[in-house]
Amino acid sequence: MTDLNDELRELLPRLRRFALSLTRDSHNADDLVQATLERALSRWKGKRAEGDLRAWLFSILYRRFIDGHRSAQRYARMLQLFAGRDDALPSAERTVMAQAGLGAFELLKPEQRALLFAITVEGLSYQQAADVLGLPIGTVMSRLSRARKALHQLTEGEITRPAVRIYK
Repeated sequence: MTDLNDELRELLPRLRRFALSLTRDSHNADDLVQATLERALSRWKGKRAEGDLRAWLFSILYRRFIDGHRSAQRYARMLQLFAGRDDALPSAERTVMAQAGLGAFELLKPEQRALLFAITVEGLSYQQAADVLGLPIGTVMSRLSRARKALHQLTEGEITRPAVRIYK
């Protein structure tokens, strides 16, 4: 158990850094890390012994973030329904315009930030990132390519906001 405590203590700053890159708020990042550790410890017996602890924790953290984000969206839609207002949720354009003053990294989609963070900052392999994010490795490689291209364009001033794809 002492080895586990040492490993968890060593991974805490990395988990917090990843959570902060997703939430952009230190209090929410701390809450997300705490929820991640609670989930990991409660499900410790189900963890594969040969699995990478860091990748497993990052995967839990990312899934907790996505679940929380979805819950917040549902809650906002309910508020909008009960309030009878159409402007309760900001449009994507207003959101992007509000973030224009932030750095180029902050303009990327959460999936792109998570992917860039996992591979470039944390040094995960493509396969580990695919496992953490629950994606096929080919999707990881193509998304990473698009994320790097968007980041390059943003930092070079070629575009002022990320391109938005519209699907019918």
